[in-house]
Amino acid sequence: MSLFAIADTHLSFGTDKPMDVFRGWQDYEARLADNWRAVVQAQDTVVIAGDISWGMDLAQTLPDFAFLHTLPGRKLILKGNHDYWWSTRKKTETCFAQNGLDTLFVLFNNAYEAGEYAVCGTRGWLAESCSDEDRKVLLREAGRLQMSIDAAAATGKEPIVFLHYPPVNADGTWCPEIYDVLRRNGVRRCYYGHLHGASCRSAVQGELDGVRLTLISCDALQFFPKLIEFF
Repeated sequence: MSLFAIADTHLSFGTDKPMDVFRGWQDYEARLADNWRAVVQAQDTVVIAGDISWGMDLAQTLPDFAFLHTLPGRKLILKGNHDYWWSTRKKTETCFAQNGLDTLFVLFNNAYEAGEYAVCGTRGWLAESCSDEDRKVLLREAGRLQMSIDAAAATGKEPIVFLHYPPVNADGTWCPEIYDVLRRNGVRRCYYGHLHGASCRSAVQGELDGVRLTLISCDALQFFPKLIEFF
């Protein structure tokens, strides 16, 4: 059994938002499916860290989630900044249940056990948040991250955190509200997405103040799910 992760699948089977207009994204759905099947097995878990579907509501996302459902493993999904379809956890889980998508689970104010570890996380927010509204969202996201880590702690297993937004920008701008939660709870590993193209090359990766950061956006990984742990 293994734990994998990837972010920013940006699927659009149910709406007209093709990603292959961007360099490097040509035929990416088939490449992602082939790569996924090459490394992930049915007993494995894959975290998909946001920007999953371009659908504007749950109905438009169904072809995208049906595609993910056909791929091996249990999928844990969290919200990204382009997941406009995102509703409540209950509505999403009900939608999955009604459509037989029983390999998909929502990571939102909770945690899931995976071998010796507990998967937790949230969307996060912009490190350079300045406006009052941004501050409200950021503090809410920090609270959700703490709730998720608390749920992980209840399992007695080591938390591994997944975010959509990077907790540190390439220019060194920190998101202290998020990073303080990581450090305060002794989180040793944090994986994030959101960055694409040239931004991937300048992403902050490696250990920073006791937390090892790793970028997992689709194009940064060449559309291969990244192995996090093998149990």
